[in-house]
Amino acid sequence: MRIASVDVGSYSVRMSVWDLSEGKPKPILERGHITALGSKVKQTGLLQEERIKETLRILKEFKKETERLGVREVLLVGTEALRRAKNADEFIARVKEETGWELKVISPQEEGRLAYLSAVCSLGLSGRNCVIDQGGGSTEYIFGEGKNVGEIISLPFGIVNLTETFLKHDPPTDEEIRNLLSFLEKEIKKVKREVDNVVGLGGTITTLVALEYNVYPYDPKKVHGKKLTLEQIRKWFETLRRLPAKERSKLYPPIEDRRAQVILAGIAIFLKTLELFGKEELIVSDWGLREGVLISRLLDENHTEVCDDL
Repeated sequence: MRIASVDVGSYSVRMSVWDLSEGKPKPILERGHITALGSKVKQTGLLQEERIKETLRILKEFKKETERLGVREVLLVGTEALRRAKNADEFIARVKEETGWELKVISPQEEGRLAYLSAVCSLGLSGRNCVIDQGGGSTEYIFGEGKNVGEIISLPFGIVNLTETFLKHDPPTDEEIRNLLSFLEKEIKKVKREVDNVVGLGGTITTLVALEYNVYPYDPKKVHGKKLTLEQIRKWFETLRRLPAKERSKLYPPIEDRRAQVILAGIAIFLKTLELFGKEELIVSDWGLREGVLISRLLDENHTEVCDDL
């Protein structure tokens, strides 16, 4: 049996396919595309038609992949952009009409729980953990001990709306950078807790690993579980802030063209978090919400050893 999950995020759409035929989950396919579905949602309250069409195009491509692989069940979840947009129901109806798939919009708390479960299970972490799931429209700080999820705090900002709000020049001015960092310091102070491990999720932090360790083309196995120090993160922030977006992706191939436009805001979140939490490094997880959806699905079917089998 094969199952798949699709994370329809504010910035990217990602799919994971697992094969369960040997009694243990075996990831067999990963796909991801930047569609920027959440662009301008903060300003207009609406998903933009161009972004809707691009996201639907990718979902139809994913549909063909699942049919080719004989996937029996596909689980779709939507996050912040779909929680906020006034026309989210219209988009969900179009997904159903054009793919036959049911898209479920999940709460920030459920998003955080699934992301935590995915990261901690796949990395085998114990102790007190803070998993930071940084997305396009929101950032979740999920605290727990071992596999037990505790406090989940969703902050209503991510790489898209932070960029649109603070970084209006390309490259940004010094004043824009100061305003962004000042805002983040004030907001992240509210969620500061004592933890043993900080774990980073999302395209920004995995891209930084690819940059730091020269992983190109991108290989999830060479990224998952790697560590980044505060100094390494600061180095890339200072390097990229002085470059126009086109130069970032031109000079550094691991940075996708679209991500180049918003990567600074993402790096700033992790930079300020480590500074305020008093930590010198974080662990990077390539696994996130989509794998958490599959883990949770298997736990619901009493596959209680799923974390040990990964």
